[in-house]
Order: sequence, then structure tokens, then C-alpha cells
Amino acid sequence: MAALATLHCLTGCAIGEVLGMVLGTAFGLHNGATVVLSVLLAFVFGYALTMRGVLKAGLDVRAAVKVALAADTVSILVMELIDNSVMVTVPGAMDAGLGDLLFWIALAGSLALAFTLTVPVNKWMIGRGRGHAVVHAHHQH
Repeated sequence: MAALATLHCLTGCAIGEVLGMVLGTAFGLHNGATVVLSVLLAFVFGYALTMRGVLKAGLDVRAAVKVALAADTVSILVMELIDNSVMVTVPGAMDAGLGDLLFWIALAGSLALAFTLTVPVNKWMIGRGRGHAVVHAHHQH
């Protein structure tokens, strides 16, 4: 269950992270602005994917927002901390262009590491009835 919850989180995070990194790189944003954009978009897409499912299950928007916040905040926060730390610390990754293999390898590696290190966090949270355990009360993945 923890791996599935983390994979769900990774999907939203990856969409936002990749989009943020691509937009920041394409528009020549400062590295700090690119990271902020990536994190914001990761939260937006992460929450949106959870809300889509619980809205489909019949929750109203206010309740869906509460479920998404409860289910995903810690997981997304941990994942973003890890993958952005990797991107910032890999020499040249943030300055590489979209056509540079270093950019894509660092980004893929950062997301893989984030997934691996976030699974135990989600396992711990689910074991205590938090995180994605909240979502499972409303729909099945």
C-alpha cells in the first residue's frame, strides 16, 4: 500500500517537477525560481490527482481539498525536498539545457531517489491511519 501511495504521489510530483524544471530552464529562470516553480507545480498536480479521485467518489470540493491536504502534504514535501536537493547538488544539472542529457539523467535520478526514500514515510503514515489511509476511506486506487 505504501509503494502504491508513493507511486501516486510521485505521479503528481513528477508532472509538476518536470514541468517546473522544463519551464524554468526554457525561460532561463534563476535556479532558485526554477526550484520554487517546480515545488509549487508538484503540490498543485499532486493535490489535483488526489482530488480528482475523491471528487469522482462523490465528495464535495471542500471535503476533497481536506482529504488531499491530509493525504499528500507530508509525502509531497518529503519527495520535493529530496528531488530538489539532488537537482541542486548534482554539478551542472540546474544549469544544463533541455537538450542536455545531464539535465534529464539528474531529474530522473532525483525522482527515483525521492520515490525510494518516501515509501517508508508513507508506510509509517499509513500505519497510523494518516496520509493515503485517508484517501482509501473514499475510493480505491
